[in-house]
Amino acid sequence: MTLVAGVDSSTQSVKIVVCDAETGEVVRSGRAPHPEGTEVSAAAWWTAYQSAASTPGLLDDVEAIAVGGQQHGMVTLDEDGELVRDALLWNDTRSARDARDLVAELGGGQAWADATGTVPLASMTVTKLRWLARAEPESAKRVASVVLPHDYLTWELGGRSFAPVTDRGDASGTCYYDASKGEYRDDLVRLALGRSIELPRVADPAEIVGHTPDGIAIAAGTGDNMAAGLGLGLQSGSAVVSLGTSGTAFTRSATPTHEPSGTVAGFADATGAFLPLVCTLNGARNLVATAEVLGVTLDELARLALSAPAGSGGLVFLPFLEGERTPSLPEATGELVGLTLSSMKPANLARAAIEGVLWSLAYGVDVLRKQTGEISAITLTGGASQSEAVRRIATSVFGLPVVVTEAFESVAVGAARQAAWALTGELPEWRVPVAGRYEPTEADVAAADDLMGRYTEVLRAHFEVPDFSR
Repeated sequence: MTLVAGVDSSTQSVKIVVCDAETGEVVRSGRAPHPEGTEVSAAAWWTAYQSAASTPGLLDDVEAIAVGGQQHGMVTLDEDGELVRDALLWNDTRSARDARDLVAELGGGQAWADATGTVPLASMTVTKLRWLARAEPESAKRVASVVLPHDYLTWELGGRSFAPVTDRGDASGTCYYDASKGEYRDDLVRLALGRSIELPRVADPAEIVGHTPDGIAIAAGTGDNMAAGLGLGLQSGSAVVSLGTSGTAFTRSATPTHEPSGTVAGFADATGAFLPLVCTLNGARNLVATAEVLGVTLDELARLALSAPAGSGGLVFLPFLEGERTPSLPEATGELVGLTLSSMKPANLARAAIEGVLWSLAYGVDVLRKQTGEISAITLTGGASQSEAVRRIATSVFGLPVVVTEAFESVAVGAARQAAWALTGELPEWRVPVAGRYEPTEADVAAADDLMGRYTEVLRAHFEVPDFSR
């Protein structure tokens, strides 16, 4: 058995899986926590990786390894390769003002969409560069290069024996890399920081970029969403919907997208194609909050939801409890619309919470469809997808066939699949563990159309959002 390893360096923790390079079967794994916060020393990620990797025998006989890392984080290095300051993570929003300024300075959303495929939001690396130049000018002067979290770990894995490298997938999330042309936009770096800096070389998707001190081949690695696409075997014409603390919906496209409102991030994938993506802030925590309001457990919430009719008796729950990214409504709050004597029932509220969270992702899928073409199936993954209520209600929200994956480390497995590709020169076909398949009935399709219409009508009545129906 040839063994390869994949690393998922996420916001909360690091996970390492060791897989059979031929089949993708996970044979062993390890993990360690990351510090909390939106501002974290990159050195802590390396320490956590070393802790996870110290699991006895974990990396024995492993021949190749790759890292999938949280996107967008700004890791600043000085001339000696030492950290200038703690990294600002994707979920650090202090650069929201800088995002607005940068969009205006380049000439608006269409100018950014044309330049890099993505309109900057506070999560993107380019906005963090502007924040650094504005808020910490002395630190900004010390910066010689900027890398991303997965780049930093890849560099440390190699014992710093080669210059930092990245890949086109993760680089596309910086908003200063044009994946359609395969080149950095130095003018955008200078716009943000005021000067040019060193940026990591963009490696080929299946390239071996170096070796660990123990001789394990190191693949290029990629961003977490791109690695998840590899782990889930994403194909054009379908969309992955991941529902955890936050939510994402993304698809594979042969051509880049240039959506000017900022709703769709025009990322590249880890294979040479593109990965247009929408991200929502409000996921499973909305279900937890609803269960607390009703005084029930999550299992009881699921039973209540399944006892209510599709459409929740007319209740519309806009799930913006923590603002929202898709659509871009950072100051929004949640809303419950359609309360009547007949609709104000615990079961309807339980179902409306699930429908609302799923609708926000169906809204994203609908926008993706208008950018990339037909989407005819959904792969549902993430922690909340393990709820039977979420699975069964999904067909009446999306109106499409839904395949639900088993709980597995899709990012780490995707990184391992990339490592196998780099090792053998051929991208292997690995089985995705499926927990269930759900086909929509005619009633589900009708319910999905009705729900999308009602929710979109309420959304436009209460908030100023782009009209993608035009």
